Amino acid sequence: MSASDAPVTEMPDVLRAVLECASDAIAIVDDNHRITHFNAAAERIWKLARTDVLGRDAEILSLKFLQGDLPKDFREEISLVRRDGSRIRALVSSSSMMIDGATHRIVFARDVTAEAERRVRIGLLNAVSDQTNRAVIITDVEQNIVYVNSAFTALFGYTNGEAEGRRAGELIAGCHTDRKAVARLVKRLVSGGRRGEIETLVYNKDGEEIWVCARIDAFRDKKGRVKHIFALLEDITETKQLRSLQQLIMGALADEVPITDISDRLCRRVEEIAPDVVCSLLHVDAAGLVHPLGGPSLPEDYSRALDGIAIGPNVGSCGTAAFYGKPVLATDLDTDPRWQPYKAMPLAIGLRACWSTPIKAKDGRVIATFAFYFHEPRAPSNWHRRIVEACVDLGAFAIERKEARAEIARLAYHDILTGLPNRAQLRHLITTAIDACPTGSHVALAFLDVDHFKDVNDTLGHAAGDELLIQLAQRLREHIGPEDMLGRLGGDEFVILLPQRTAEGAERVAAGITEALAAPLRLGSKQMPMSASIGISLYPDHATDIDTLMQQADAAMYMAKQAGRSTHRIFSAEMNGLAEQRLALIAALRKAIAEGALTLSYQPQIRSCDGAIHGVEALARWHDAVLGDVSPAKFIPLAEECGLIEQIGLWSVREACRQMASWRRAGLNIPCVSVNLSPINFRNVTLAARLKDILAEYDLPPDALMLEITEGAFMQDSVAALETMNAIRELGVGLSVDDFGTGYSSLSRLAHLPIRELKIDRSFMRDIEKDAGALAIATAVVRVGQGLGMTVVAEGVETEGQRRTLAELGCDVVQGFLYAPALAPVAFERWLIEHCAEQARAMLGRLHVGPVERGAVKRSA
Repeated sequence: MSASDAPVTEMPDVLRAVLECASDAIAIVDDNHRITHFNAAAERIWKLARTDVLGRDAEILSLKFLQGDLPKDFREEISLVRRDGSRIRALVSSSSMMIDGATHRIVFARDVTAEAERRVRIGLLNAVSDQTNRAVIITDVEQNIVYVNSAFTALFGYTNGEAEGRRAGELIAGCHTDRKAVARLVKRLVSGGRRGEIETLVYNKDGEEIWVCARIDAFRDKKGRVKHIFALLEDITETKQLRSLQQLIMGALADEVPITDISDRLCRRVEEIAPDVVCSLLHVDAAGLVHPLGGPSLPEDYSRALDGIAIGPNVGSCGTAAFYGKPVLATDLDTDPRWQPYKAMPLAIGLRACWSTPIKAKDGRVIATFAFYFHEPRAPSNWHRRIVEACVDLGAFAIERKEARAEIARLAYHDILTGLPNRAQLRHLITTAIDACPTGSHVALAFLDVDHFKDVNDTLGHAAGDELLIQLAQRLREHIGPEDMLGRLGGDEFVILLPQRTAEGAERVAAGITEALAAPLRLGSKQMPMSASIGISLYPDHATDIDTLMQQADAAMYMAKQAGRSTHRIFSAEMNGLAEQRLALIAALRKAIAEGALTLSYQPQIRSCDGAIHGVEALARWHDAVLGDVSPAKFIPLAEECGLIEQIGLWSVREACRQMASWRRAGLNIPCVSVNLSPINFRNVTLAARLKDILAEYDLPPDALMLEITEGAFMQDSVAALETMNAIRELGVGLSVDDFGTGYSSLSRLAHLPIRELKIDRSFMRDIEKDAGALAIATAVVRVGQGLGMTVVAEGVETEGQRRTLAELGCDVVQGFLYAPALAPVAFERWLIEHCAEQARAMLGRLHVGPVERGAVKRSA
């Protein structure tokens, strides 16, 4: 059907013109479902010429709602597929109308593709906006809210409906919001200025504080006029505000800022991010007393009034919190019973409420309290609680670090065992005392060294020795004045600094200490006798510098020891020379040992029964190129004092074994060599193993070696020494008790010890022929030795009468100048040959061999 033949709806020309000019597409469909009108806008939407449409069935328009029973009215946005296959979004509506008695359907259509796409974009933007964790607010120029995202709802608690139409300042601003900064930024935007950013405190629906970073910008039209104001709000409560506290503390600690300054900085920063609080930080010491650390907004007299208050169950908020270890809230100081004795001062400065939280160390101790004061009766907000949670941990870290550094400093300047000032701190104290000494006055320095302290360590163990030093320090504290200072140099050496004391005054203190130490100390179940040697030097009489004063006091103390111990000596000029000699002697001895300058001499031991050689005793000798021959009585005690005696003992064993091996290879059969060892050697549990190695090295049997020990070595309750002696005896090496009878030997104990030989001290030999007491002692020793199956050796035999007496007593072996002094190896070899020859001549004499026969014997020899 052509367009000219198609039915056309009759209408006035004016109406037709109006429909033709309409921007919406208009199509009229008659009751036969044929299109009777199709305007220009419809041609554009469907991309169909009206000549191809008029009179055609309406299905050409691809409108499903026109098929079937038609609703009276229809309106919907649909996706329209056009003749060329393209799609658009169209808003289509339809209404029924009676024309010339017949029902017609008028269809309106509008292309809304652009609008639909814009809606899609807006929907995507809304979805993106709702996915961000930053709150979004869009307002008009009057700052009325037109849009908020879901993050805004989550952060502030207002739904979109509750927020839209409200002014942003009324909704989230509060008493501590920086309204002026916001207003300045908005004014700048309206005036064409650039966007900006501010940090401010805002409030949620419940009135809780939230710190935000607000980035504010404007949406403008094409002419640059502001149409909307956009704000992106980021919650910086955690990320910046609380973290800033952490950065503040860590930075201050790294810069070695004092703890009081750190506390003040922390309080100031807290008051910046929580403007409605006054902050306070109190330290709680080991005695339970509080001391202000930080509180810059509190009056100084209020902080001073807090200093030294003891914590307790009803001591305000801080004292109570520290006492119970739990947070304490007083919402009204005026009525809270815990504040009644203390409320006057805080109320006078406008503080009405206080919330205090204890700060605890890792071990659970309360070391501080962190308090918020409020200017009105109230409880803390959630924001306040979050601040305190952060500050409590930071405060604990800072205070524990302070305590740790204080402990490190204390350890650096104080003795760990006794808590007394150590050498470094003593020098500082002495310097201070000297600087403060008025002209004409004195400072006395007393060096104290415990007598025989080594014996305590060796017999009872180091734990007992430590306990003795602790008790000794306590006793010394009790017997010096309040202005005097006690310190420990190390080991068993103490120093007493006596400011404003003359020599007489210092001597009175020393005498008092000597008397006080006369009472024994109790170590466990044992009463331990105690004494000390004290040396005193004076500033400025003896010296004006610390080092010299200390050296002089040390020299005087050494002289007190030389004088018999348990006494004191004042330094004198003569002591300088003696001290210098002693130091020079120690240095020379160390050098002699290092360079192998010590030697061994050998004194023969002769059997009483037949005059044959029993063995030799190896005795250490020292000849120095400068000092000449140094007596063993001088260098052996010195070696014990300076810790060289054990080294000398082991060297003596090795050298004696080497010499014995050399003699045996040369055909000189010396049965045994005796070597003196210090008790210190026997405390070394490896001694038996060392001896075994030395004997193996020189291919000597164990019975070729005898070790001489003093009575003290086995009388002391040293488990290690007894175990070492048993191990040596099991090895086959002999043990001899040297100088027997001069000590306090327990005979019952002697019977159970691995001893093979007893030596009678030379002191009994001098008067043995005429002194009944000496003879009785010698007789008793011989009888004890015989009864226990031990060999008895008498030392210091110088006369034939002494030898004869000892032989009559049954003494097995004698040694002394009667036969020979201690001889160098070559001299001893000559002596031994002569002694053997003499023995042979005596034997020949007893056999009555004639001269001719003696010549034959000599030739055969």
